[in-house]
Amino acid sequence: MTRLFDLDFQLIHDSVLLGISVFFLFLILSYLLFDPARKLMADRQERIRIDIATAADDKEKARALVAEYEAKLAGIDKEAESILSEARKKALANENKIVAEAKEEAARIIAHANEEAALEQKRVADEVKQQMIAVAALMAQKVVTANMNTQIQESLVDETLKEMGGSTWLS
Repeated sequence: MTRLFDLDFQLIHDSVLLGISVFFLFLILSYLLFDPARKLMADRQERIRIDIATAADDKEKARALVAEYEAKLAGIDKEAESILSEARKKALANENKIVAEAKEEAARIIAHANEEAALEQKRVADEVKQQMIAVAALMAQKVVTANMNTQIQESLVDETLKEMGGSTWLS
């Protein structure tokens, strides 16, 4: 008898044994190869998850630092404006102080000049008095030499005083 596909007991037996062998081989390979590969993949997934979480935390920290630095920059602008304002106030105060000192110095110079002018005026007045005395002495000498009377002497003194006048005394 001819069989279709030549299926006999030996072939079925060999096929079943081959199937069982492949199954046990699959179990052994699964235990030896697939489980470590799965563990490796799980570890890798865990590392990636941790890296993503760390990156998210770092990103949040970076955002916080950026906000902090922006706040500091705004504070620095305010501080710089405050320092400039303070410097302006000090400069204005210094300017006012310098102007006041200059006015005081000018007042001292003017007072000193007035004092010198007054002293010079007194000196000139003294010189005029000395000249008047010299003129009076010359007049007296003339009077004595001319034997003039008292009325003539008084008129000469009055005439001399009128000629010299008060403006000569004050200039």
